[in-house]
Amino acid sequence: MNGDAAPAPAPARLESVDLLRGIIMALMALDHTRGWFSEATFYPLDLDKTNVPLFITRWVTHLCAPGFIFLAGTGAFLSTLRGKDCGTLSVFLITRGLWITLLEVTWVRCLGWTFNFDYHFVGFSVLWAIGGSMVVLGVLVWLPVRWVAVFGVVLIAAHNLFDHVKPADWGSLGWLWTVLHRPGGITPAPGYYIGVGYVLVPWMGVMALGFAVGALWERPADVRRKWLFRIGAGMTVLFFALRFTNWYGDTHAWSQQKNVVFTFFSMIHCEKYPPSLLFVLMTLGPLLMVLAWLERGTPAVLKPLIVFGRVPLFYYLLHLPLLHGAAVIVAQIRFGKSDWLTTNQMPGVTPTPIPDGNGFGLPVVYLVWLAALLVLWPCCKWFADLKQRRREKWLSYL
Repeated sequence: MNGDAAPAPAPARLESVDLLRGIIMALMALDHTRGWFSEATFYPLDLDKTNVPLFITRWVTHLCAPGFIFLAGTGAFLSTLRGKDCGTLSVFLITRGLWITLLEVTWVRCLGWTFNFDYHFVGFSVLWAIGGSMVVLGVLVWLPVRWVAVFGVVLIAAHNLFDHVKPADWGSLGWLWTVLHRPGGITPAPGYYIGVGYVLVPWMGVMALGFAVGALWERPADVRRKWLFRIGAGMTVLFFALRFTNWYGDTHAWSQQKNVVFTFFSMIHCEKYPPSLLFVLMTLGPLLMVLAWLERGTPAVLKPLIVFGRVPLFYYLLHLPLLHGAAVIVAQIRFGKSDWLTTNQMPGVTPTPIPDGNGFGLPVVYLVWLAALLVLWPCCKWFADLKQRRREKWLSYL
């Protein structure tokens, strides 16, 4: 592709990639279950307030966004090994990216997060970052793979050099810097507010890097496994080397805490908004080593998760209303109201009060999470089978 050697044939689906994506999707549901059902009233990574189980429950879900966005890029390259040419892939990525962005501000915003159609406040979250990154990748695929890799690496490694730049420094174009690199708010009109949580830099670099790593599937399996492990181990080692020195790569320095465990937690508590260089290294490094291990075969106990990995967008669009709806029902049963779960919470406005005693401990959170996965599995299995039986183009957009 793009002047490189002709790609070798590849299987229709790669279980290792689908399984890792499925694991990521399951962990993502854990994060959202915790958000709607936990009794904790503080940020779970606040080392002054948290405990070990709560910290780990939140931290492990940090793997989700970088892993999913990276694998979206990998999947794009793998589609070329199944015969998709550069032009077709480019059009698909751009149109699907725009479609996913539309879903973010319609289905996900109204039927997922808020259960209302009040557009005075709109959040740009992970689907927005995925959609925008896909549009960018749709342009990058015309370049040789090595230049796509350079784009990804430079964006991930160098973007922290611009942490000091503020949207105000851009004058009337400050909104553009908010979209690109500095999470914050945009006011398009009086009384309307867009909250940008996921910016494009460096997420589009993460997707580009995933695309470039996808080229490893042109190589023999043993070579591919070796390089996946080497890249992952190298990223992990680089993370600890940079993090230990507090020299570069994250806006928050780690510090000595009350014990060894919490000191380690301080080291691995890196900036996600936007994802710092160290955040990306800390998450993608281990994930690539896990992918290398999964390339050796699918553990039987994890095999059911492949279903989630084969229809990740379909899963995402279902799991939010399922979990949110369950939280609303539980609130109605316990308190006779659920307005804090369905109100569009504008920044700067006093939030709808949450009743005392709301939420549950982690054991209940984990039980709800497992129950949600059991409900989602047959739905996703049905859709995965449908996509396998039928080849209509529209199915590929879900």
